[in-house]
Amino acid sequence: MHPQMTNIQASAQDAFEHIFASAGALVFVNEYSGSAAPPAPYNAFAEHKLACPLAQRYHTLGRSHMQPEAPEAFAAFVGLDWADAKHDVCLQAAGSAQREHRSLDHTPEAIDAWVCSLQKRCEGQPIAIGLELNKGPIVFALRTYHVLVLFPVNPLTLARYREAFTPSRAKDDPTDAALQLALLRTHRDKLPPLTPQSPTLRALAQLVEHRRRVVGDTVRITHRLTSTLKNYFPQALQWFQDKDPVIFCDVLSRWPTLKAAQLARRSPLETFFREHHVRSADVIAQRINAIKAAIPLTTDESIITPNVLLVQALVSQLRATLQAIQDFDTAIAQHAQRPPDFPLFQTLPGAGPVFAPRLLVAFGEQRERSASAAELQPCAGIAPVTERSGKKCWVHWRFQCPTFPSGHASIPSSNAMRAKPTRPPCALWRSRGYACSFGVGRIARRTMSPSISMHSTAVGHP
Repeated sequence: MHPQMTNIQASAQDAFEHIFASAGALVFVNEYSGSAAPPAPYNAFAEHKLACPLAQRYHTLGRSHMQPEAPEAFAAFVGLDWADAKHDVCLQAAGSAQREHRSLDHTPEAIDAWVCSLQKRCEGQPIAIGLELNKGPIVFALRTYHVLVLFPVNPLTLARYREAFTPSRAKDDPTDAALQLALLRTHRDKLPPLTPQSPTLRALAQLVEHRRRVVGDTVRITHRLTSTLKNYFPQALQWFQDKDPVIFCDVLSRWPTLKAAQLARRSPLETFFREHHVRSADVIAQRINAIKAAIPLTTDESIITPNVLLVQALVSQLRATLQAIQDFDTAIAQHAQRPPDFPLFQTLPGAGPVFAPRLLVAFGEQRERSASAAELQPCAGIAPVTERSGKKCWVHWRFQCPTFPSGHASIPSSNAMRAKPTRPPCALWRSRGYACSFGVGRIARRTMSPSISMHSTAVGHP
């Protein structure tokens, strides 16, 4: 790698540290912790500048209900420390040094009453709220109010800010709310406001994320099923290499043990395989002969009976997840056709019906966030990190990288390595306001997705 390119990529790191959540950070983890705004070390606030002007980040393409206001236009500032049952709130009015603390129940009625009281008190002027999320129940509730402007704060940023003034590492929810308020008032220029994408893209993002989790559930169930079958019926794993097709589930539902399969007559077995699209007579005969000649691993009913019940339960779960994946694929295919940019991502090598929508979600609609491919590479977790101190210089891959964009940037590249060296039609990309830049002759030589080399240069892209 050329030193000049390394410096460009490394210098863009800090510009995106506060946009995407990082993986592997030592922070409190729950179902919403991965969706907070990304890490921004506290000591970086006084040393680095944003690669993109903050005014561009405020641009919402006319789709957001929460239009950010000028910093002096906020009537009040709120730090909100969220939880499942209640939220701690620290409020400070503009032009006042007095702070108010209160606890807010996590119910739609309590949230609505609190926001209405703030609207009445501030006479409808915008209110800035800092919190450790950019999605989740409390964000979904607050985003419906036009008067509120949300500023996501990364949990790691808040943790380091807390430790800077509390070496004992003492922590309390009201204190965290006050610290978020202090961050919001002191470093608001480093905290971009939440600017949601269009409803279509938000729905597509939810669909691809949920599908990925269901696929993970399928893998987990098949692993448990494999482990259970090894206890009493290992021949089924040899006869069916793939554990997720419907035929595998049907076999275990109809003949959960080797004894049951061997007691079955030959004609029902042949009919069963033909109904499951096994057309080769040799393959059918081979499987039936293997069933008849198999020797059981154990005949102990105290082992077989409990494992059969577990297999039946796992097969039912596997059927449900396989059907859910098909339903998600149908919904994703319908939603992905609506954004005008989707045909562009379909032209990328290795981007099929699964990865093309994920790439579209990873890039999003607010292309003004990235002015060049070098600025987008840190978001995908593929730009190296440079550490300098005195005469020492160390360039390494980032240990904390975003899970969502990096997954989209790395997975298609593995398919692209097997694809023939061809270029996507640049004329189609240029017609949509993109710039095609291929630093290497063959796409397959790139260690990242070719989509990273194609970045939008048109602010206000549809």
